[in-house]
Amino acid sequence: MSDQYHEPIELLDEKTRNITRAIRSIMEEFEAVDWYNQRMNATKDAELREILKHNRDEELEHAAMGLEWLRRQMPELDQELRENLFKEGPIAGHHGDTGDDAGPSSPSLNIGKLK
Repeated sequence: MSDQYHEPIELLDEKTRNITRAIRSIMEEFEAVDWYNQRMNATKDAELREILKHNRDEELEHAAMGLEWLRRQMPELDQELRENLFKEGPIAGHHGDTGDDAGPSSPSLNIGKLK
């Protein structure tokens, strides 16, 4: 079961282990969403499509609940979600990123553009 950890489990506190549990669960929920979505799209049976849609939507609810728990545990994620979700306009470049090399006040690694 320790294959989900990149560091020795005995070095990780309970909060970190719980965050890992939540992330893994969210990943599994979205994987299930993908499976149901594909099956829903592929079937020609309307009744089965409705059942698969219902199942997919249940998995979306589970993923959303896990994400909300994770947001409450990680202030950095909370900040990113507040800055990025439910906004109009382009998704990328919300921090004023123009694609140019970062200036001296930018929190980059100062390694220049990757080409």
